[in-house]
Amino acid sequence: MAALHIKKGSTKHSAYNLRPTFSDKKERHTLAVIVDNEPGVLARVIGLFSGRGYNIESLTVAEVDHLGHYSRITIVTEGTPQVIEQIKAQLGRIVPVHDVHDLTVEGATVERELALVKVRGDGEKRVEALRLADIFRANAVDSTLESFVFEITGTPEKIDAFAELMRPLGLIEVARTGVAALSRGA
Repeated sequence: MAALHIKKGSTKHSAYNLRPTFSDKKERHTLAVIVDNEPGVLARVIGLFSGRGYNIESLTVAEVDHLGHYSRITIVTEGTPQVIEQIKAQLGRIVPVHDVHDLTVEGATVERELALVKVRGDGEKRVEALRLADIFRANAVDSTLESFVFEITGTPEKIDAFAELMRPLGLIEVARTGVAALSRGA
C-alpha cells in the first residue's frame, strides 16, 4: 500500500467544500440602478449605503424615461466581493428598484465624467495652463485676466491627472458631475 505524503506548507482541500471563495481584496464596482422617479427613492438607496457603512465614490442620478418615469442611478463603490454582492442583493429588494446591473462584471463599459476646473494664473503659468488644457482636450469656457474655467470630459483618472497638473499652476476649485457609465456593445 502506498503511503500518502503531504508536503510541509501544503493545504488540504475538501471535495465537499464547493462554495465559491471570495477575496478580502477591495474592488471598485460601477452599479447602474433603474428606479421609479418618485420622491424618497434616492434617500432610500443612499440610506442603504450609509446605514451599513458602505462608501460611495461617485453618484449620478437622472430621469432616463420620461414616459415611464424611470431614473437611472449610477453608483461607483468599493468593497470586497462579498460586500458588493450584498449591496446588489439589498438594492434589488428596495421596492421602487426595477433593475440592478453591475457594469464592472457584465463586461466592457464606457465611463465618463464632466468636470469644471478653475485655475488662477498669469504669465508663464497662464500659458502652461492653456498648453496642458490643449493636451487634455479641455475647453476654456470662461476666461478673465486672473483665471480660467476649463471644462474637461473623460475617465475619472483623466480628470484626476488634469487637476493634479493644474495644482502647481494655481488650481482654485474643481466641480465634478460623477461617473456616467454604459455597457459596451449590444
